[in-house]
Amino acid sequence: MTVGDAGTVRVRGPYDLGQTLEFLEDWPPTARAAPRAAGGLRFAYCVPGEWTPTGVHVTQTGQRLRVTASRPVTRDLAGDVARILSADVDGTPLAGIAERDDIAADLISRAPGRRPVCFWSTWEAACWAVLVQRTSMRSASAVKERITRELGSQVHWDGHRAAAFPAPDVVAAAPSLPGVPGVKVSRIRALAHAALDGTLDAEALRAAPPGEALALLRRLPGVGPFSAGLILVRGAGTPDVFPDAEPRLLAAVRGLYGLPESAEAADYARIADHWRPLRSWVSFLVRSVPGQPHRAWDAGAAGRR
Repeated sequence: MTVGDAGTVRVRGPYDLGQTLEFLEDWPPTARAAPRAAGGLRFAYCVPGEWTPTGVHVTQTGQRLRVTASRPVTRDLAGDVARILSADVDGTPLAGIAERDDIAADLISRAPGRRPVCFWSTWEAACWAVLVQRTSMRSASAVKERITRELGSQVHWDGHRAAAFPAPDVVAAAPSLPGVPGVKVSRIRALAHAALDGTLDAEALRAAPPGEALALLRRLPGVGPFSAGLILVRGAGTPDVFPDAEPRLLAAVRGLYGLPESAEAADYARIADHWRPLRSWVSFLVRSVPGQPHRAWDAGAAGRR
């Protein structure tokens, strides 16, 4: 298939595509997809809105990301890639966050240029939020891979091949989903209709105040506080939300900042306030940067207010 030029993304602030690849190779939803390809990132997804399976290749030169696609594009595909890689947000405030919070500074220095990596679409993030409920990420990843294999599309371009997670209309029409119990099937079908009617539109979710966006998402079947936060932060890519319903994140914050098990929401919020205006980003670093030392939360670690 002929490769089309989808444009470039100019990144503001530190960014390293290699950090993205390193994360994706360890992240259960993408670990089996082998994203590293010829000095860049290669993946396939169903483009939101038109839901056409499309292959994408991303390479970095300096502060620019070049995006090529498996077909001529009819929408802002480079904008999609920018959202997925958090390259559509100015990263320069990280320097100020590092000055205020020594622990955040240590995380930033351990993975220079790392930014949150989102699911290829908000629809895919919503499906993952349901699949991972009451099971491990490893098990959910295996089920997601099976759904992709049996219902998704293989995209071939430029001598490469990648699988795209099925579009919402395909999932809505499927009599069953391989490996998915009935209650989750009904929830995912409801999410498919939400994706088709625009409820899961990334731009609309990001344009709304976070509280309103989270409330909207929580009205969807099977979407509680954790799932809503995941869809908003790791689906739409909203940059300044602290996912306070994510147990693993809270445990990591306690370890890094020396909080007790009895810590209350206000204690976490006090720490996360130092991470504004990129609370989602620092939360991502807390969870994803390896080799983090456990340090006590005190006046020095809190940073220079």
